[in-house]
Amino acid sequence: MKSKNIAIGLIVGLISSALGLLLALKFFGSENSIYESLQQSIRQGVLTKLVSIGALLNLAIFFLFINKKQDLKAKGVLIATVLVAVVTIIVRFIK
Repeated sequence: MKSKNIAIGLIVGLISSALGLLLALKFFGSENSIYESLQQSIRQGVLTKLVSIGALLNLAIFFLFINKKQDLKAKGVLIATVLVAVVTIIVRFIK
């Protein structure tokens, strides 16, 4: 049961990061489609910044789980946020 709640939080955290990225691309992108905005952000080298902005959605979900006393799910969201941060740092320094 414990690992199930952490896994749920991890999945929710990763999905919210992806949704946050899509929202950031739509909001900050100047192209018509999300795909074109993604391509433009890769060309300009700002994709990692948009991923970081997209991960801010995890903050709200983390506090939602904390307020509902679902600490294990909040732990999963925290793990997802750290995972996104590590991947972002790796991508930033590889490029």
